[in-house]
Amino acid sequence: MIYGKMWTVVKPTVGIPLFLGAVAIGSFSVHLALLNNTTWVKAFLEGGKSAKGAASGAPAAPAAQK
Repeated sequence: MIYGKMWTVVKPTVGIPLFLGAVAIGSFSVHLALLNNTTWVKAFLEGGKSAKGAASGAPAAPAAQK
């Protein structure tokens, strides 16, 4: 193990949760940045309507009347 001596300074009961927490926070921040700074991710996650489905020739549902 390359960093075996690290555990003489930091206890594994502290270091492992701290490391996993840092990975989770980093992953969350990357995903949040992608979601906020792109338009295609939101459309993908919402199941965006494709141009193929709109041009398939299927009639649109009539509008509801009051």
